[in-house]
Amino acid sequence: MKTSRVSFAAALAAGTVLLLSGTAFAHVGVQPGEAAKGGYATINFKVPNERDNASTTQLEVNFPVDQPLTSVMPQDVPGWTVTVEKSKLDKPLTVHGKQINEAVTKVTWSGGKIEPGKFQQFPLSVGKLPENAEQMVFKSIQTYDNGEVVRWIEETKEGAAEPQNPAPVLKLTAAQGADHHDAGAKNTDKPTAEKAKDGEHGHDQADAEQGSDTTARALGIAGIVIGLGGVAFGVASRRRSA
Repeated sequence: MKTSRVSFAAALAAGTVLLLSGTAFAHVGVQPGEAAKGGYATINFKVPNERDNASTTQLEVNFPVDQPLTSVMPQDVPGWTVTVEKSKLDKPLTVHGKQINEAVTKVTWSGGKIEPGKFQQFPLSVGKLPENAEQMVFKSIQTYDNGEVVRWIEETKEGAAEPQNPAPVLKLTAAQGADHHDAGAKNTDKPTAEKAKDGEHGHDQADAEQGSDTTARALGIAGIVIGLGGVAFGVASRRRSA
């Protein structure tokens, strides 16, 4: 009876964790969640299907009009058609010496299907990101083939609980390099001496790991042998007692 109660409690706890984690990760979101100010970045809008009896057939992402981006380029997603809408700016922008009079205000993907239990990512290359803001909010609308529309447009307020349908948010961090086109990329070039040291360290680490693995295997085999010996000894003792 006690065992049954423990098993039931464990199952209930596991189900609760899965339910809560499913709820927490079921929102339309933007990945990665941050990018450098004043730079360019590749972001993905991750769209999970939240329904068991319908498929997602359209995603509409709205860009903040007070934070115009001069460059928005979608990557092709097999099975989906993408539409990019632009609007004229009240105040033209100057980027790389050129005057920009319009900016992207909406990107829509349609024609495809995200089935129940699956998700889809929609990549965009965007820039130039604002330099005087801490985040960008992309209010999005998800449409299902049964006619249901979910509006991911609620903004999370500082100190408050997350709303039921939060809008995707891209946090903007301080720029780390002079070339914003490569923002987020790490410089992997090292002097030859450092590379050599890294190589030696890598070999040493590999040897150590191999040695540890060999030792673990040996101890495991020894444990099995000892265990079998104990079993044999126990059987022999029982026969003698009989």
